[in-house]
Amino acid sequence: MRRRPDILLLVLDTLRADRLQSYGSSTAITPAVDALAEASTLFRFAIAPAQWSIPSHASLFTGVYPSIHDTTQSHSILPEGLPTLAERLRDAGYHTAAFCNNPLVGVINNGLRRGFNSFLNYAGLWTSRPNQAGARPGVYDRIRQHFKGWLTDLITRTQDAFARNDTLLELSLTPLFVPMWQTALSFKGNSRKSLEDAARLFIHRNGVAPDQPIFAFINLMGIHMPYRAPRPYVERFAPQVLRDPAARRYLRQFNTDAFGWLAPLADPVTGEHKAILDGMYNAEAAYQDHLVGQFLNQLRQAGWLDQSLVMALSDHGDHLGEHQLIGHSVSLYNELVRVPLMIRDGSRTFPRGATVDHFVSTRRVFHTALAAANAATDAERGLSLAADVHGRPEHGIAFSESIPALNFLKMMNKRRPELVRSRALDQYRIAVCSDGHKLIQIGADRFELYDLINDPAEQRDLSQSQADRLASLRGLIADFTQHAGQAGQTANIFLDEPDPAVAQRLRSLGYLD
Repeated sequence: MRRRPDILLLVLDTLRADRLQSYGSSTAITPAVDALAEASTLFRFAIAPAQWSIPSHASLFTGVYPSIHDTTQSHSILPEGLPTLAERLRDAGYHTAAFCNNPLVGVINNGLRRGFNSFLNYAGLWTSRPNQAGARPGVYDRIRQHFKGWLTDLITRTQDAFARNDTLLELSLTPLFVPMWQTALSFKGNSRKSLEDAARLFIHRNGVAPDQPIFAFINLMGIHMPYRAPRPYVERFAPQVLRDPAARRYLRQFNTDAFGWLAPLADPVTGEHKAILDGMYNAEAAYQDHLVGQFLNQLRQAGWLDQSLVMALSDHGDHLGEHQLIGHSVSLYNELVRVPLMIRDGSRTFPRGATVDHFVSTRRVFHTALAAANAATDAERGLSLAADVHGRPEHGIAFSESIPALNFLKMMNKRRPELVRSRALDQYRIAVCSDGHKLIQIGADRFELYDLINDPAEQRDLSQSQADRLASLRGLIADFTQHAGQAGQTANIFLDEPDPAVAQRLRSLGYLD
């Protein structure tokens, strides 16, 4: 029997698909990831289930859409009735390890850490070191480790409190407070160290049983705001920041305006300012790509890559002024939900150089990993992304949801209530992608329809001119929301037997075997 593969889930947080040459960029920003894409099966139209980290990661880890797992707020906790990917793989005999730089995934107590034998969070004052079991520490070392553990726990509890308390969260977004948590708490983590630690685990396998396969989740935050790329990368992609005092002032102000990363813009970004944002975003992406390239080279030289399954993707993208938006707090436009996805497979289940040109949901990373580990049910195996190489198991249809963040809404209602009304920030958004088109529904009766093949920037709303397509896609959304609502009302859908009629509808969405 062939040895089950090691599995790497590499999440390049906030990376837009349009920054990769493999997705059409004319600029060589991410050569390492593009080289990985060449050796992988590439999914050209991968759609994230949500536009920000918590619900998107929850879908990656459970295989269901946000309206099912309901982990959509900073204070949400993943339902116990939904087993996570790490739990499933751990129970199937895998050593499960996480190297996480995103505090929303690695710090907040939301259930996303469930199932990991080792979960290292790099967003904080210290990082722990996995798989270094050795001689029993002396008394002094034990006292030091105890103190470090106590202080780390205190900081973690503090960070968790800020995420769950509206007053503290609003305080944390003030210009006076932002530089403190960005610097002292290492908001973007430590990409270099997390990749070094992950490579060490795969290559040396300390603490892993003989012949035991490894599942590792890595999240890198280097591309996320604020923008502070190393000088050589700024020189290459945003030289005006180094030479123009006005550009430096704008970037300094932008980096400390965390509330501005969330709120829609009252006025469009000027051409000069957009060039700064694009350039600094590209600089961060290029530097992180350099680190990823070093990591992949280590694994290649050790002979690891050709024996393993690597799934590299983004959880969401980022707005840089498009549609008068910054960041990723609202909207389901392509800048946020069309993400890179590539799968490199030593077993050749995913052929090198193959492309999948229909829509797929990244929630199906869950099913793909379980299938590769020989731990999937028949229904789950049918939803592996391997099936899309030769067919369309979900008919080339993918959904994405944006559920208003309550603490964000409270802040917006205090500071910019007119934007809440004019941009419908308090409304649930859902998008369906099918047959080259996307329909976005905002609230009960607002619709935007786009031809994503001929208009990927979504500038021409076709909702008034293509009535038949609008009606067809509205029907898909209606079916989805009905089924998802019924699934959400079935308390522990993986533990209790649901009503037979509901079960049949859940099977049609791939949630039950």
